[in-house]
Amino acid sequence: MNDRLKTIVDLENYPIHDLSSSKIQAIIKKCKDDLDQFSCSTIPNFILPKSIETMNFELEKKIDKVFMSKKSINPYLNSKDDLSLTKTHPKRTFLERDNGYLNSDLFDKKSEMKFLYEQEELLKFVSACLGISPIYRWADPLACHAYNVMRPEGILPWHFDSCEFTLSIMIQKPDEGGIFEYCPFIREPGNENFDEVKKVLDGDRTKVRQLKLEPGDLQIFKGRFTMHRVTKVKGKKPRYLCIPAYVLDPWRVNTPEHSEAIYGKVLPIHIERNQARPDGLAD
Repeated sequence: MNDRLKTIVDLENYPIHDLSSSKIQAIIKKCKDDLDQFSCSTIPNFILPKSIETMNFELEKKIDKVFMSKKSINPYLNSKDDLSLTKTHPKRTFLERDNGYLNSDLFDKKSEMKFLYEQEELLKFVSACLGISPIYRWADPLACHAYNVMRPEGILPWHFDSCEFTLSIMIQKPDEGGIFEYCPFIREPGNENFDEVKKVLDGDRTKVRQLKLEPGDLQIFKGRFTMHRVTKVKGKKPRYLCIPAYVLDPWRVNTPEHSEAIYGKVLPIHIERNQARPDGLAD
């Protein structure tokens, strides 16, 4: 284990460097139970306060490089209309968006978040919590561990992730709003379940759950199968979140359309690896 890890993660309460310990085994079991039932689990105060300060600083010093966008998107993170579908189809439902990302390729080599993401201890811990092995760090150079920025009045509408598994680390909580909402397992491989998706888009909250994150909390989330959003940020303080991501296929990356809409640019790797998803789901 690299000694730097103990300055970032609360290893006393969460000894992810020793997965055989009874303490971490109990945490893994709870996380897996939560993930199996709700597609989501939260570990409070996983990241040490000093490390949160460092992450906040490394984001704010590059805040002018954040790609902000107000382009409306559908739940599949696409801004292009498909006229072959009915007007009420979820793929033709475009929702207001106002948020941005500090892309992963802009992180310094010694970045706190970049270092954490590259540690095998974190990868193996997340894999154990999911009960799935192997999982891989995302090969997408823009999105693999990006910082998400939501300024006052910012909003992130209902959507699915293109990667299977996402971590969320709250860096800075807004004064009000910015609440994470999600609909567990509303779709599954081979079944988009458009009817249920449309119900949520139309305002049905029967399946909607909420999660309030505090700075330092770690959320593990199955975002490819669970539609989710972040409500409008209120007050004067922006919402900062880091979203390290993991996948089942080490080769895949975002589609060119997704990368351009969300991260502001398309790299050769997005074109070279643009292909249908093996799970048959739209991005």
